[in-house]
Amino acid sequence: MFEDIKKNKIKSGFIVFGFILMITLIVYYLAMALNFTGPIAIAIAMIFSILTTFASYYNSDKIILAVTKARPATLEEDRKLVHVLDALMISSGLSYRPKLYVVDDLQPNAFATGRNPNHSIICVTTGLLEKLEYYELEGVIAHEMGHIKNYDILLTSVVTVMVGFLVMISDLFSRSLFWRGSRSKDDDNKGNIVLMIIGLVLLIISPVLGKIMQMALSRRREFLADSTAAEITRNPQGLISALQKLDSDPNELKTANNATANLFIVSPFKNKKNARKKAGLFDTHPSINDRIEALQKIQ
Repeated sequence: MFEDIKKNKIKSGFIVFGFILMITLIVYYLAMALNFTGPIAIAIAMIFSILTTFASYYNSDKIILAVTKARPATLEEDRKLVHVLDALMISSGLSYRPKLYVVDDLQPNAFATGRNPNHSIICVTTGLLEKLEYYELEGVIAHEMGHIKNYDILLTSVVTVMVGFLVMISDLFSRSLFWRGSRSKDDDNKGNIVLMIIGLVLLIISPVLGKIMQMALSRRREFLADSTAAEITRNPQGLISALQKLDSDPNELKTANNATANLFIVSPFKNKKNARKKAGLFDTHPSINDRIEALQKIQ
């Protein structure tokens, strides 16, 4: 497990660097398309990518909580959740107690976020609190504590925000090229065509590459968090039962989107694909069957 945590940290550095490079290149081409000179375009691209990285590092949890419309949990309203977390703190090995948040939604689901274990957050839906038994809820919370303990939360949170930035910048880039091309008939047509082709390619591949990165990150980390949860609770059956309930629940999570889907313990999107025994190429989560099989081997 310690070797996996070490690999997570190394992989995190490479993936974040890759995102920074992609954002820098996109903003550079955008600046060039808007008639900035080469040196100025480079400066704009570097400054924007650095600011984006810092913003993602320090504010990714706030952005995610805002997007999911989460509210802070209270002892009066969410006593069951608070008691479960308190009971797991000693066995989890965490030095700092994660903050608790709740999303008012019928779908039972949960995620963890934050930049490190000292600034971590566990968020659950009201559907999760209402539909799971105590030992099942314990398994889910332990799973999210596993993400915190294994240093998954920083990378998944930063990647979630950066994927959103990539889609937004790519869309802005393509729109600016077509707008500029329609206005300037006297400009260098060849240059416009090249820039429009580059913009179209970036618009297409950026979301796809972001999805692939999310997929590569999420699958392995879900298995690791599941095994950590079994270690914390000493009861793999609790998480197994919870995963079965979460997978069979028909409700859609209203605030979920493609950028945040990889954060959740199970995919927030409900469709026929979720019934497959094996995960598809672009699925952010391993199949429930594979996860249950892995947990059963721990028992």
